Amino acid sequence: MSGLEIVTLGCRLNTFESEVMRAEAGGLANAVIINTCAVTAEAERQARQTIRRLRRQKPGARIIVTGCAAQLHPEVFAAMPEVDRVLGNAEKLDRAALTDEARDIQVSDIMEARETAHHLVAGFEGRTRAFVQIQQGCDRRCTFCIVPFARGPNRSLEPAAIVEQARMLNDNGHAEVVLTGVDISSYGLDRSGLPGLGALATRVLDEVPNLRRLRLTSLDPAMIDDDVLGLLADEPRFMPHLHLSLQAADDMVLKRMKRRHTRADSIDICSRARAARPGVVLGADLITGFPTETDAMFENTLSAVEELGLTFLHVFPFSPRDDTPAARMPQVPGPKRKARAARLRAAGEAALARWLESRVGTTAEVLMEEPGRGRCPHFAAVRLTQDQDPGTVVTVKITGTRGAHLIGEPLS
Repeated sequence: MSGLEIVTLGCRLNTFESEVMRAEAGGLANAVIINTCAVTAEAERQARQTIRRLRRQKPGARIIVTGCAAQLHPEVFAAMPEVDRVLGNAEKLDRAALTDEARDIQVSDIMEARETAHHLVAGFEGRTRAFVQIQQGCDRRCTFCIVPFARGPNRSLEPAAIVEQARMLNDNGHAEVVLTGVDISSYGLDRSGLPGLGALATRVLDEVPNLRRLRLTSLDPAMIDDDVLGLLADEPRFMPHLHLSLQAADDMVLKRMKRRHTRADSIDICSRARAARPGVVLGADLITGFPTETDAMFENTLSAVEELGLTFLHVFPFSPRDDTPAARMPQVPGPKRKARAARLRAAGEAALARWLESRVGTTAEVLMEEPGRGRCPHFAAVRLTQDQDPGTVVTVKITGTRGAHLIGEPLS
């Protein structure tokens, strides 16, 4: 009889939670858990497609569906003949719910959640980078986003628990830790007495001195505190790569998205990051074809790639989500959304190619993820001319580029 298989869709927080489920439901046999995403309608479609494929591949397995799509639309997944059980985002981390043999729906009201249970994860299967959850949920109400209704309100974990998790992962061989959550820029805002994000990251580095690398997941440009920039300036173990949740760079679009920053704010935070550490690499999430976006508004976002000096882009054509204000706004035609996304991606690919070329001739510390591939501190993928052990950090000379990768020659 086969054991437990977990299929993770979506974000890094889902990756962390899948490892929690692996530990909590380790006794399950002949079962598949699908940890779904709901950030777009396409993500939900892919979840249903994945469920059907897994049922064909594993006709006798017990299929449990959980995650954000299951939280939002449990009845949809329960109605699928392939599905045996549906669990909400709170229930998926509960051993009793995971191992219950019932065929039913267990999805509580996530908006009533007021705390997040602390789970220790010993390691991440097949990964050299490890993720540490620092908070859960989001109190913001961006007009395009359904995630707060799948994840509930902002809930921060205690700093001591976060440090304990980072230390365990480091002791178990993970040289790099990534602090993750739904809205990590809001860490500590839900309760008095908690530090902000930058102070928390500083504490992790101070109390886990053997940790080689620390990263953060996506940051709200309106909420990056001075302590984060201070780490960028003074702490070499804090990686020179920030990923910003920009979404757009036109002020009217940002206002209609109900974002908290303006184009000028984006320019300012990018400038301050570069002042803190020259050479820092910046990435961004960007949406094209948001309702009412005109050609001129899109051009403002397109021009920001060069003006802000963005290197790594995650580009999404707008996808309307039911029950969000943006779904009720005048829509940009689908083909235009996709055409704008293609232009923005092309600009991002050109920016990345220029940056990669600028690294040729330099040296870099590469954390190996596979025998012949790893990532440098700036998060760029590096392919090595000689295999090295996964999990080790190797000093390499950058000798060239190939597609979206750097080519590195080990120096020792």
